[in-house]
Amino acid sequence: MWQLDATQLIRAYAQGRLDPVDVFEAHMARIGTLNPVLNAFVAHAPRARATAEAAARRWQAGAPQGPLDGVPVIVKDNLSVAGMPSAWGNAALSQRQRDADELPVAKLRQAGAVILGKGNTPEFAVEGYTDNLTFGPTRNPFDPALTPGGSSGGVVAAVAAGLCSMGVATDGGGSIRRPVGYTGLVGLKPGLGHVARAGGLPQLLLDFEVVGPVARSFGDLRLLDAVLSGSSICRHEPRPALRILAVETLEDAPLDPLIGAAFSRSCGALSAAGHRVQRGALPLCLGPLTEVWGQIAEIGLARYFAADPAVAAAAAPKYREMALRGSQLAATQLYEILSRVFALRDAARGLFGYDAILMPASAANPWPADQTHPAQIDGQPVGPRGHAVYTGWVNACGLPAIGFPASGTKGMPIGMQLIGPMGAEAMLTDLAETVAEPFRWPDLALSSA
Repeated sequence: MWQLDATQLIRAYAQGRLDPVDVFEAHMARIGTLNPVLNAFVAHAPRARATAEAAARRWQAGAPQGPLDGVPVIVKDNLSVAGMPSAWGNAALSQRQRDADELPVAKLRQAGAVILGKGNTPEFAVEGYTDNLTFGPTRNPFDPALTPGGSSGGVVAAVAAGLCSMGVATDGGGSIRRPVGYTGLVGLKPGLGHVARAGGLPQLLLDFEVVGPVARSFGDLRLLDAVLSGSSICRHEPRPALRILAVETLEDAPLDPLIGAAFSRSCGALSAAGHRVQRGALPLCLGPLTEVWGQIAEIGLARYFAADPAVAAAAAPKYREMALRGSQLAATQLYEILSRVFALRDAARGLFGYDAILMPASAANPWPADQTHPAQIDGQPVGPRGHAVYTGWVNACGLPAIGFPASGTKGMPIGMQLIGPMGAEAMLTDLAETVAEPFRWPDLALSSA
């Protein structure tokens, strides 16, 4: 049962071949076996079994509540779920229960999903790996010595190991696209406004952080996106030949050769599918954004810590230092940051005449789980965001993007991303499906069955 995706589960429920309670118990058994190894779940929903029992009664009566009735789901721990903490990796927040669901979570409940619990995240979800002082590191099911990336590491580890059917995460600078690439999944970073947010934790990254689906199959991705966005379920339709800009490298930023080879295979797969692929440079100057990127989270943390001193007192020292730097920046600097963001959005409008842009999701393959970032890429020293150079600009521009496993990849999965103009979520999903490597179970998941 744990190997079935949500689409298959719903079909089995409708045919009376499976029961949501049995599926719930199967996944809880998986969590009991594998979560001590992976540390994907950091909290379990107190009424999950009762939710599964209610779903079972509805299916027996032939009256399912919604398109996810009885499907087990994990929610990233920076999203609010009523009756549970949204710890966000912080010890003080881990002791506070939220009174209400954040809007995307409320939509999950309305659709009948069984929320199993919360997925681990680095403190305040502002880094590209998953570890914190409160819960410790999350590990990659393809190699538990390595990170699944971040900040959605708990969600992707759980979905890839079969601890749940699908997950809901956030992406503020690549936090869906890079982790799904490290674990062989598919994940959608919606464009601004595609998934509404309200009633959650403070936003630290301006309007960059969006809520999106994580899944093992494109069918599930469409299903979950329809629930979160309120749109009708997108069905795969043939698309005419598209013009795609393929950007392998960004200026002098290094790229792991294995990822470069996977990128070339993806270019070939898109060409073989009939699309016009043009390899070249990204026609954007990202330097002005890169110069101020770190200040965005610093300003956000400074404002949050001033409003909630208890959270600040419990935060790891590096985040208190970030907030201190942010508090010392002038208001004019925030306006300078905004002016650079708006200029980038203007420059990217229309996607330079292309239908989509293909890029790697990350410049590096996964690194040790207890380290914040790889120290080197292709023999060159890099800083904390050296692996993340391909993703943040997409958030700043507010554009939709989809992360997917590169075709022909053996061993550890390698992620690619396709970026499109505003409103292109369905097109990107259809396009990625034609060239993505199908999901394959990590040995850890199969050996524990």
